[in-house]
Parts: sequence; C-alpha cells; structure tokens
Amino acid sequence: MPRIVRPTSYGSPDVLAVFDQPMPHAAADGVVVRVRAAGVNPIDWKIYSGAFHKVDDSHKDAAGVAASMPSIGLECAGVVTEVGAGVTGVRVGDEVIVYPVTAAYADYVTAPATSILAKPSGLGWAEAGSLMLTGTTAVHALHAAGVGRGDTVLIHGGSGGVGLMAVQLAVAAGAKVIATAAERNHSLVREMGAVPIEYGPGLADRVRAAAPDGIDAAIDLAGTDEALDVSLELVADRARIASITGSPRRATAGIKLLGYGPGQDAGTEIRAAARAQLVESAGSGALRVIVDVMLPLDEAAKAHKIGHGKLVLIP
Repeated sequence: MPRIVRPTSYGSPDVLAVFDQPMPHAAADGVVVRVRAAGVNPIDWKIYSGAFHKVDDSHKDAAGVAASMPSIGLECAGVVTEVGAGVTGVRVGDEVIVYPVTAAYADYVTAPATSILAKPSGLGWAEAGSLMLTGTTAVHALHAAGVGRGDTVLIHGGSGGVGLMAVQLAVAAGAKVIATAAERNHSLVREMGAVPIEYGPGLADRVRAAAPDGIDAAIDLAGTDEALDVSLELVADRARIASITGSPRRATAGIKLLGYGPGQDAGTEIRAAARAQLVESAGSGALRVIVDVMLPLDEAAKAHKIGHGKLVLIP
C-alpha cells in the first residue's frame, strides 16, 4: 500500500512514523501525483512540534496546520497518475512540481490543479522537489525589504537553503550582497556572487569594511540576536529589514516580520506569483538548487534530526 509519514503526537522528530494509506483519488479539480522527491523544511518541524499552537486561526490554513494532528510536507515533485474530470492542461504521465501541497511526505499526494507546474526536463527530481519553499521565501523576503538594482543588502544566514536562494536572486536583481556564513561555506557563498562574512563578535565592523558605502537593506534568515542588532545598527530605514525568524524582540523593532503568526506577513500572493519564474530560472540553470542530503521516505525522522542543510526525501 502507499505510505505516508505523519506525526503520532506533537513533539520531537521521534513522533514521525510511516503509515499505510489507501490509494488516493483525484478530486474533480485536482490531480494525484506519484512523489519522486519531497523537500524537508523548517516549517515541517514547526507544524509537528507544536510551535504553531500559537498561530492565530486566520493563518492556520496558510501554514498547513489542520484542526487535528496535521500531515507534513509542503512541497514535492513527481509524476501525475490521475487527473480530475474538470482539469485541463495536465495529463497522466506529466512530470510536475507541486506547490503548495500538504502531506508531501508520502508515496502519492493529491493536490488542486492550481498547485501543478511543469518540471523542466533539465531539473533533477531532488532539486525540483525542494525548490519552492526556499525560493518563494527568498522572493518574499527580498520583496519585503525592497531589494533592487544598486542596493547593497546584508543577508544573515547566507549559506542556508533560503539564504543561497536569496543571494542568487538579489545578485540577479542587480544588488551587491554581503552574506554571513560559517567559514567552511564561504567558497559556496562567493560562488553564488556574494561577499562572505564570518558571523560572531565584530560582525558590524566586518560588514562596514566590506561595504564602505553602507548597507541599504537586510534580510535576517538566522534569527539570532546578533543578526537583529547588526541589522538595526547598519540599516537606516528599519522598514527595509525583513526577518523570517527570531526572538520576540523583533515585534517592537519596527522591522518587517514574515511568517504566519499574528502581526506577520504571510506573503501568499507574492509567493504564488513567484512560482513560474523560479521554475524557469531553475530549469535554465540561472538559479541553482543546492541539495545537501537525500534520504528514503522512511528515514524522515532522521532527516529532521540532521537539522541543517537542504534535505530531500526520496519515496
């Protein structure tokens, strides 16, 4: 029988278990996709850990939080196996990227036809299945901070999944990028077009040395007090600081908070509009998707214990 990974309760990665499920069928306006790769993302952990218990009701659907114990996995890629009676433009056998979706940690997923994008032939399954969450988050963050041609932007966490996307997209937009990263990742960050800077004591001075004309905007993907403090110190306009994670201090800092909780911008329309361009850029090779670890579906708990780098489950 087809398998699916679900949490058995709220908690640590050990609550994730593999279950058999009946073969799904397509709704009239949807499709069934045989999953070839599913992206693993921090939001998955937030859902099953219970971190979203405090998310207000108006944002729960967007965050993938169900009333009962939620399924997890918000992006994947695979092959269409069934098409609903009301669907046009999608056929059985099509290779597709599916986003947004729920319950992608599975052998098969159902999704509305509006979540289906054609997978470029030159894009591997692992890359296709892990493009969208990091890509749309990066687009949203850069948009929120108003990053464009001629800007100098500081990206905290530049070697992470979202960070590498944000670096590439900012460079493509004509910005100069300063990105914090551990020294072991400097060569990769530099390869993507950014100036890598080691985080830690003295960060603000190192950024000033790398950008003597100043920093116009900052993207905080790290969520540390250091990232927040340095951003506030170096960016004159706090409305040009965008943060996707961090402490409650952010709420009173006058910066833009991105996410699904109260007072945060979910960016649903921006993310949806970005999908086609991300697929085109990744398919042409203009945008690289860096996959660090691939694991079989039944090792989902192990993937979450690794907890760093871009991970993908392969059913």
